[in-house]
Formats: sequence, structure tokens, C-alpha cells
Amino acid sequence: MRILIVTGGHPFETEPFFSVFDDMHIDGISVQWDHVAHPEAQRVLNVADTANYDALVMYDMPGITFTGGNPPAEFTAPSEAFQRGYLELLDAGRGLVFLHYAIASWPAWPEFSTIVGGRFLYQPGEVDGQAWPDSGYVFDVTHTVEVLEPEHPICAGLEPSFDIIDELYLFPVLEDQIVPLMRSRFKFVDTNFSSADLAIRGVRDSRDGWNHPAGSDLVAWVKHARNSPLAYIQFADGPVTYADANYRRVLANAVSWAASDKAHEWARARRNAEM
Repeated sequence: MRILIVTGGHPFETEPFFSVFDDMHIDGISVQWDHVAHPEAQRVLNVADTANYDALVMYDMPGITFTGGNPPAEFTAPSEAFQRGYLELLDAGRGLVFLHYAIASWPAWPEFSTIVGGRFLYQPGEVDGQAWPDSGYVFDVTHTVEVLEPEHPICAGLEPSFDIIDELYLFPVLEDQIVPLMRSRFKFVDTNFSSADLAIRGVRDSRDGWNHPAGSDLVAWVKHARNSPLAYIQFADGPVTYADANYRRVLANAVSWAASDKAHEWARARRNAEM
């Protein structure tokens, strides 16, 4: 099993994060991994340069520059060449695992939200043609996760429910386009979250004047993106989560699933059904 880990655009604690992959075994075999960060990642996320990888793990947040001014963020669309190469990668069926804040990537590329199945918004914007306020966040929540599809390979070895400490998001999820795997018992209402827009304006942990519709409680799902099997796992905020046994199991399961022949057959069948 050989995977490519993609980072950049958001800080993280590198040593404890990469230790997850150092310790990862699938079918008793150590995972071999390489790492690329943006902007270099934009030169390798194409069919040819990912051909030797069984799956890609996306822990990146490209396309956003926080200015510290007004506006507090600048959004940059990927080049047409990158978009074309990325979509060709999906046509080729590369297995993908998106983690945590990767759901906020490429806010100026509308199609990205339909690729991954939702979008975290640092500023008010549109998702799948619908207007949304900026998204919400809350740090260091101990919450209970319910497994919805115990027979799915990503859920293998998990108890019917488990507790985990992590950052949670309040954001739009395209529930009609995904297959839900896990949901949280936390209440996804705006009074339990803080405004992302206020945070990047320098006002942390505030919801002053901010409102958001009640959001999805889904924290893990799978979908197809063209011919690619894709998993999104919301867990992955920091070292406490990285060290969690359930997180490590879910992530290893997701990598194994995304690389599997069955997942690729499933994604191709779903795409063919759309045509």
C-alpha cells in the first residue's frame, strides 16, 4: 500500500500527524507514504504523477490567503490547467480520503464542493447554487459518534458508538449526493458554534451577530467523484485526535477502502448510473 499525503494552506503539528501513518498497517503490512505540500502539490495532482499511489490523503486547504485586514481572506481559484488535471485524476479513479479542514479547500472553485460533498465557508458564499452564511466551528468537543453503516469497510472494528475529542464544524453538506457512515450526537445549531468570519477578523470564539441554519450532524461519509471513490472524515484537528485509537482505525480503514478494487467498482457503477 503506497499513499500520497497532501498538505498546505493550514498549520498542523507535523510530527504527531505523520506518526499516524508511520504506525499504520493494512492487512498486516506497513503503509508506505510520501508527502507533498502546496504549492508543489498543484504540480503533481494529475494522472501521471499520482499513477504509483494506491490512494491520496488530502489534509490541505489551498486557495485561501488570510490577510489580517479587510477583507480578511482572499480566495484564489486554481488554474484551468490544474482543474483539468484534477478532473482527469478523478476520471482515472484515484482513491481519495479527505480529512477535516480539507472541506474548506478552493472556495473560488464552485465544483470542488460537489467533488467532496460539502464546503466549510470562511466567508458567506454559495454551495451547489444555494447561499449560505459563513460556517461555524467549536474546538475540543468531547462528543459521541454513532456508526450508521456497520457493514461498511470504513466502519470495520468500531463499536456502535464511541466518544472522541475534536473540533466540530457547522457547514452545508450535500446529503443527497453522499452515503453517510457516521453522525455525531452533538447539537449542530448555531448557538453551539462560533463564526468563522469573526475568527479570521481577529475575534475568536464569538457568534456576535452571526446566525446559521441548523446543520448536518454527519461526520463521515463516502461518495463517488466521477470514477473516484472518495471518503470524507471530519476528525483530525490535532494531536489529541491523532492519537485516538478510533480515529486511527477509521483512517486506516478509509485508506484501505479508497484503494480497494471494490470501492473503485462501486464508484464506477454510481457514475455509470448517472449517465
